[in-house]
Amino acid sequence: MSHHPSPVPASMPARLSWLAPLWGCVLGAAWQVTQPGLWPLPAYQCLMLLGLALFLGIPRFIERQPVCWLLLMLGAACCTVGLTGWRAQAYLAQTLPKALEAVDLEVEGTIASMLQNTANGQRWRFEVDQATTGVQGLPELIELSWYGPYGQELDASQPLLPPWSQGLALSPGQRWRFTVRIKRPHGARNPHGFDYELLAWEQGVQATGYVREKPLPQLLEVGSAYRLQRWRQWLRERIRGQTRQLHAWLPALDPERQQAAMGVVAALAVGDQQAIDRADWALFRQTGVAHLMSISGLHITMFAWVAALLVGRLWRLSARACRWQPVPRVALLAGVLLAAAYAVFSGWGLPAQRTVCMLAVAALLQGWGVRWPWPCVWLLALAVVVTADPWALWQAGFWLSFVAVGVLLATDSGASRADGERVARRFISRLQALWREQWLISLALAPLGLLLFGQVSIVGLLANLVAIPWVTLVVTPLALLAAFVPMAAACAALAMLPLMHLLQWLGQLPWAVWALPQPDWWASVLAIAAGLLLIAPLPWRLRLVSAALAFPALWWPAHWAKWGEFELLAVDIGQGNAVIVSTAAHRLLYDAGPQYSRNSDAGERVLLPLLAAWGMRLDVMMLSHRDLDHTGGALAVKAALPGLAVMGSSSVVDDPKLAQLAPVQACTQGLRWQWEGVEFEVLHPPSGEDWLKGRRFKPNFASCVLRIVSASGRVAWLTGDIEAPQEQQLLQSGAVEPVDWLLVPHHGSKTSSTQAWVQGLRPRWAVVQAGYLNRFGHPVAEISQRYLAAGSELVLQDGCGAISWSSAKPLDLRCERQARSRYWDVHKGAVPVSRLDP
Repeated sequence: MSHHPSPVPASMPARLSWLAPLWGCVLGAAWQVTQPGLWPLPAYQCLMLLGLALFLGIPRFIERQPVCWLLLMLGAACCTVGLTGWRAQAYLAQTLPKALEAVDLEVEGTIASMLQNTANGQRWRFEVDQATTGVQGLPELIELSWYGPYGQELDASQPLLPPWSQGLALSPGQRWRFTVRIKRPHGARNPHGFDYELLAWEQGVQATGYVREKPLPQLLEVGSAYRLQRWRQWLRERIRGQTRQLHAWLPALDPERQQAAMGVVAALAVGDQQAIDRADWALFRQTGVAHLMSISGLHITMFAWVAALLVGRLWRLSARACRWQPVPRVALLAGVLLAAAYAVFSGWGLPAQRTVCMLAVAALLQGWGVRWPWPCVWLLALAVVVTADPWALWQAGFWLSFVAVGVLLATDSGASRADGERVARRFISRLQALWREQWLISLALAPLGLLLFGQVSIVGLLANLVAIPWVTLVVTPLALLAAFVPMAAACAALAMLPLMHLLQWLGQLPWAVWALPQPDWWASVLAIAAGLLLIAPLPWRLRLVSAALAFPALWWPAHWAKWGEFELLAVDIGQGNAVIVSTAAHRLLYDAGPQYSRNSDAGERVLLPLLAAWGMRLDVMMLSHRDLDHTGGALAVKAALPGLAVMGSSSVVDDPKLAQLAPVQACTQGLRWQWEGVEFEVLHPPSGEDWLKGRRFKPNFASCVLRIVSASGRVAWLTGDIEAPQEQQLLQSGAVEPVDWLLVPHHGSKTSSTQAWVQGLRPRWAVVQAGYLNRFGHPVAEISQRYLAAGSELVLQDGCGAISWSSAKPLDLRCERQARSRYWDVHKGAVPVSRLDP
C-alpha cells in the first residue's frame, strides 16, 4: 500500500503565515490604545512606512520560517499602531475649542438619531450644517438635550413635546435652527468606574449640550434624511402604545411592572436601552442576564441562523435557483446580510457591529471553503474587529462576547451530530448541550466578571438557562413582529412578565451575588487562566490543580491605611460632596453626593459600585447638611448597608425625606472619637441656636465641620457648605490652624473662603468638588486666586477625577485622570489645577 503525504502539514506554513499578521494586528492595537498620550502625527506615519518595509523584506527570508513569521507580525503591528494613531490624531484635531464651551451658539442642522427620553426631557444626536458666522472648530456631530423645569420629573408615558416646538414632536430628519450651549463630553472618573469619554469617542460625539429656549428655536424643514431612524422611532412609539392593551389584559398588574416589561420590548426591538429603568438594569446585572436585555450578539446570531434556515428552505423550492447557486452559500449570505440589516435597524451599536463582523468573517471562510481550526477562526474575527475598532479593547462587552464565543468553539458539544437519532432523543441531546454550554460559559466568564465588575452572579447559570431560550426564541421575535402586528408588542411584554418575576425571586436570594474586591491585573489573569483550564479537555486532576491559580483573586485583601494614619478619597460625583475617610480598621463616608434624577443618585451609581470594587465596608456616614448635592445618595447607601451608623446636622435629623436614615446622631461641636490612633473631632455646629445670633437658619449654616488628625500630626478638614459667618466663628474659637488637606467650603462659592479663613488655614492641598462647567460657576475665580495666593495647590475635581491622599505621604496627591491617563481624555490636568490656568 502506497502512502501519499497528507495535505494538512503542507498547509501548516501557510496557516502560520496568516496567524502572524493577525497576532500583530491584535497586539499592535492593544499597545496603542494603552498610550497615555499621542505621539506627533509624523511618528505614526513613519511606523506605517516601517511596517510596509518589513513586509517588503519578507521574500528575502521566505525559507527561514521563524524570521518570516516575526517580520509578518512586526509589520502588521507597526501598520496597526500607525493607522490607529493616525485616526486618533485626526479625531482629536476636531475637539471642541475651549472658547466655544458654555457660550450661546446658533447652529443649524438635522436631528440625526432617534429621540431618547430622559428624566426631565429628551436627548438626540444633531448633525451640524452651519454655525454662527465666524465660529470655527464646531464638531459635525453633537449631542443635544432639552430640559423641562429644573427639578421636575416629566411623565415619560406621555408624548414629550418641548414648549418651543408648538405641539410638534421632534423627529429624525427635521432641520432646526437652535441656540445651544455645549461643552466637551465629560464624565466622572473613579477607580474601576465607567469611562464616558471613551464611549463618546467611539460614537463620534465631540460635544454635548442643551437647547436654549430664547431665542426661540425655528423648524426649518421636515426633510427625508434619516428615514431609518424615523422608522425606529415610529416602532418604539407603537410598542409603547400597546401598554393600554397590556393593561386591558391584566388590569390588576402594577403599572410600573407594565412599563418595565414594555421597556424591555422596546430595547429588544429598536435598541432603546433608556426604556429600561435603572432598577431593572440592576436586577438584570444581579442575575447575570443584562446581556439579553439589549440588542446583543446572541440576538443577532439567532436572527442570522433563522434567516439562513428560511432562505435555504425557500431556495430549495426552485431547481433553477439551486443550479445557479448552491443552497448553503445562498443561505449563508442571506443570513449575514439580514442579520446586518437587523443590527442597523436596532441602532448599529458596538456589540451589534462586532457580531456582524464576526459572522461575516466566518461566512467568508466557509464560502471560500477554508477549514481552519477554531482558534484560527476566532483569532481572525478578533483581528478584524480590533483593527476596525481598536478602542473596543477597553469595553467589557467586547471581552465577554469574545471569550464566550471562544468557549463555545472550543467545547463543541457535538449535539449536531445526533441527526440519526429519534426526535425525542435528539431533543434531549440538544437540552443537554444547552445546559453544558451554559455552565461552561458561566465557569469561564466568572473570573472575567470578577475582573470587570467585581462580582459574580451565583444565580446567573440558572437565570440564563431559562432566560436565553425564552428571550431569544419568544420575546425578541414577538418584539420584532410588532412592526407588522401591533398587538405582538403586548404579547412580548406579557411573555416577559413571568421571567421578570423569576428574576426578582432569584435576585432576592441572600447568596445571589458574590462580591469581592477587584484584584490587580496579574491575579485576574491567573483567575481567567484557571477558568479556561477548568473547562479544557484535560484530566480532572490537572483541572483541579489549575483551580489553585484563582486563589489570589478570590482572597484578594482589601486595602487599609497604616496604624495612626488615614487616607482620603474624594469621589468624583459631579456637583456635590462625597469623601471616604479610611483608617487602619474603620471607614467613614462624609456626604453621599447628589441626586441626579428621581431614579438616579450618586449612591447607587457611583459610591456603592466603588465600595464593592475596593472591598470597602463603611462604619459611619456623616451628612453635613440636607442639600441634595450632599445627601442625594444617602438613602441608597443606607439601604445597601442597613447596619451603617449615621451622623448629621440638625437639618438632616429633622428632614422627613431622610427619615429612613434614622436613627441619626446629631453632629455637634465637641463630639470626638479615635480610630486606630487617628483623632476625629466635630468643630461645628455648636449645640443650641445662640450661635446663629439672630440670623435666619439655613441648612448651609449648620454644616458639620470635621477635623481629622493623624498620629504624625497631619490634619485634614471637611467643611460642607459653611459660609463666611461660620468661618468667622471658627476663627474666633481658635481652632483654625494650618492644615494639610482642605475640602474647600461650598465648592468654592463666593459666600465662603474669606481672606482671613484662607490665610488662617493655608492648606497644602485645597480640593474643590464641583461639576464640570456647573451652572453655579464654582469655583469662583476670585476664590481660586485667594487659595493660590496663600500658597495652596488648588485641585479641581473636574480635571482631576477621584482624588486620593494619605497622611503618611502628605506631599503626594493622586488624580485618577493622571494616574490612568488616556489620550481621549481631554480633561486631564496637571496639579495644581485652576480655572485660571490657560
